[in-house]
Amino acid sequence: MSLAKRVKIGAVSYLNTKPLVCGLERFAPQAEIVFDLPSRLADQLANRQLDVALIPSIEYLQDPHYTIVSDACIACRGPVWSVKLFSRVPVARIGRLALDEGSRTSVALTRIMLAQRHGIDPELETLPIGATLRDTTADAVLLIGDRAIHAPAEPFEVVWDLGEEWSRWTNLSFVFAMWVARRNEIPPGIATALGAARDLGCTQLEAIARREAPRMQLDEAACLSYLRDNLYFTLGPRERKGLELFGQYAAALGLAPSLAST
Repeated sequence: MSLAKRVKIGAVSYLNTKPLVCGLERFAPQAEIVFDLPSRLADQLANRQLDVALIPSIEYLQDPHYTIVSDACIACRGPVWSVKLFSRVPVARIGRLALDEGSRTSVALTRIMLAQRHGIDPELETLPIGATLRDTTADAVLLIGDRAIHAPAEPFEVVWDLGEEWSRWTNLSFVFAMWVARRNEIPPGIATALGAARDLGCTQLEAIARREAPRMQLDEAACLSYLRDNLYFTLGPRERKGLELFGQYAAALGLAPSLAST
């Protein structure tokens, strides 16, 4: 089923998004698909440069005018592999934290877990896109996406896989991103198109891994394992409960409105 009119869709350029956009051009032939970083897509959606976008969950929680338009998402039910906190000191001693500017949800999740579990609120700084762990002397560094997958050579006191830490702590899934549009401005047919693309992508994980592994500098088996075993692409009840709890913790830190709902 195709969209009823031409729309502009924003999608993330990371490996974890590939199953969600597999064949999207076929299911939404009238759409223009723009690929960019999650944080930039969120800004473009807010500025009405996009009709629909795959945005960080914290961005959805911060704006009551947004609504989820598909049950396709990027989530995890355990280790996610591509979102990690690298600490040079014991967690309780983190005084300065460098944050990957690519995703605001992972930033919020890190701050929540440090505050709720360890009672700390470190000084924050931005780690620009393209910078490496060697470019900052911060006590700890958050990395996301493709560059978090490759383990750094530098030894660290603590390495957190944020998906694993959240799942152990809450016994719930964590939702990193979902398809969002403005309420009352949902393009007709978008839910069907996005769901169909996700369903197709989940049947093509081996082909996606084969194609993407060289770009990622991973062997094909590791790439497939990441897509198949670390990620979950359906926004079900467990994911919605995790998203709701994340919203509550974010509100407690002033990172989202206290009445944010999912």
